[in-house]
Amino acid sequence: MKRIQVGFLVSYDYELLKIAIPQVYNESDSIFLAIDKERKTWKGESFIIEDDFFQWLRSIDVDSKIEILEDNFYHPELTSMQCEVLERKKLAEKMGIGNWLIQLDADEYFLDFKGFVKFLKSKNHFLKNPEKNQVQISPCLINLYKRVDSGMLYVKKPTKIMVATNYPNYKIGRQTRKRIIYFRGPILHECISRTKEELEMKFNNWGHDCDINKEEFLNKWANVNESNYKDMRNFFYMEPEKWKKLAFVKGSTFNEIKNNLDFFKVLPSDFYIWKKNVGQWFKHL
Repeated sequence: MKRIQVGFLVSYDYELLKIAIPQVYNESDSIFLAIDKERKTWKGESFIIEDDFFQWLRSIDVDSKIEILEDNFYHPELTSMQCEVLERKKLAEKMGIGNWLIQLDADEYFLDFKGFVKFLKSKNHFLKNPEKNQVQISPCLINLYKRVDSGMLYVKKPTKIMVATNYPNYKIGRQTRKRIIYFRGPILHECISRTKEELEMKFNNWGHDCDINKEEFLNKWANVNESNYKDMRNFFYMEPEKWKKLAFVKGSTFNEIKNNLDFFKVLPSDFYIWKKNVGQWFKHL
């Protein structure tokens, strides 16, 4: 109990795990990969995972931390979101209540997982009776928007993301609708900084497939560039105004972006995080 358990959902974008897993490997106690047994997405589309990916997993798993959970996560009678919640709950059950349960997608890269683990361990009292003291932990998500000629456009204001909980009663995605504890630490999200073909695959097969205007979004995404991004507004794929402005950073690889982005300027202040946490405490008294 009181272990740092990390779980990833594995699908068509599994190659991104070659960036995501190394960021959390050393500080985690166990890492679980949930893969559909029939290699189906939540929409029932087929995908392939090449054998060399599993060879790579074995090569990096020097401490024998990685375990694969295979099951049927696609059910045609369920919506994509219902399939996602089902998979997340099965994964959490495997990870074990009584531990810190951290669930990530392949395109989410922790930048200071050691600091996040230290923060979680300072909250271990929430693990004593998790069902009665349900919390979810939200770092700051920096959403990468589009690759351009000399770098990356990203969403200027970070968003919240529920990556950890002590009790995985998920309602929508990783959201349990319980008290949120905010953490001032960054996660880089290679959300839509992909090719048009990869984006269409993502939008057609994820849990929010029914919630977006795909054509309208892709048209704006295709037209924005390094020269005009400052003149455009409202970029989110569901409620556009949630991503009001974009910013630019030089670099095309994860390491280049990590080194060139000034996270102290991008992240909200300590005082802002403190206010948010006080507000959540009062809200859930």
